Amino acid sequence: MANLEPAVAGKRFLVLDDEFLIALDIQQVLESFGAGSVICAGNAQDALKAIETGPKFNLAVLDFRLSGSTSSLDVAAVLAKTGTPFVFLTGIRGDKQMKLYPDAPVVEKPYDAKLLIEAIGRALTAR
Repeated sequence: MANLEPAVAGKRFLVLDDEFLIALDIQQVLESFGAGSVICAGNAQDALKAIETGPKFNLAVLDFRLSGSTSSLDVAAVLAKTGTPFVFLTGIRGDKQMKLYPDAPVVEKPYDAKLLIEAIGRALTAR
């Protein structure tokens, strides 16, 4: 794996995952690569509020399917409008709705930290 620490170091990240332990794990992975700040949200509403009220994020990691029948598509739409790259996490392989954002890397759950960081690196360099 190429050294992705410079791509992550000092950057501001949003993590949207309705499973607290997964969000916390992703936060720890990002911080271990030198992320400047990581804001975690457990639902789309909190993620949208963080986008609206805080400084711009450099990248977001979005759990595609959230609790119930909701998804992170509303959050992805706002991020796409602002030019903020994002990575989808999913436990459902081949969800057609993710194809709305063909440039967004997709990482399957359970995720491997190395694959997640590589996907983040691709998303950041593709900007």
